[in-house]
Amino acid sequence: MTEARLTELETKLAFAEDLIETLNQTVFRQQEQLNSLQQQLHLLHQRMQESLPDETHAPRDEIPPHY
Repeated sequence: MTEARLTELETKLAFAEDLIETLNQTVFRQQEQLNSLQQQLHLLHQRMQESLPDETHAPRDEIPPHY
């Protein structure tokens, strides 16, 4: 292998390693964002469940507001 070819391959390898590291950091940040969004969604779901009226009686059992 010639010296120029070896240098070219080393350069390409360095760029590939840098790209892999950049992509890895991007995936890591996206996973953190997904985890945060999932936690927020879970909390919102809990709050929504807590704010729903108790469904022990059917709406037809309630007195209409005009009475």
